[in-house]
Amino acid sequence: QVQLVESGGGLVQAGGSLRLSCATSGFTFSINDMGWYRQAPGQQRELVASIRSSGTTNYADSVKARFTISRDNVKRAVYLQMNNLKPEDTAVYSCNRPYAPFASWGQGTQVTVSS
Repeated sequence: QVQLVESGGGLVQAGGSLRLSCATSGFTFSINDMGWYRQAPGQQRELVASIRSSGTTNYADSVKARFTISRDNVKRAVYLQMNNLKPEDTAVYSCNRPYAPFASWGQGTQVTVSS
């Protein structure tokens, strides 16, 4: 079955950086678009970055020029480099397919940005 395992979150000061990783199994990774979502307390989950199987990327306006999504088809992994973090980036970050996510989600990884 599909497994998504996120890691790399933590507590960081505003202006700092983190790199999130998502290890996957149970589906043909290389042909699937992938994305990073985040959910802050009391808010709906939002898609912040996506990468197509071709490598084309797309970002939400709120993270554009600060976050970079990448993928490694050999390792079946997707990454999110987050720079110049802001307190409003505080959320649980999860990976899944964009727009047509798998029913099974990982546990996510908590990112907390202090001001």
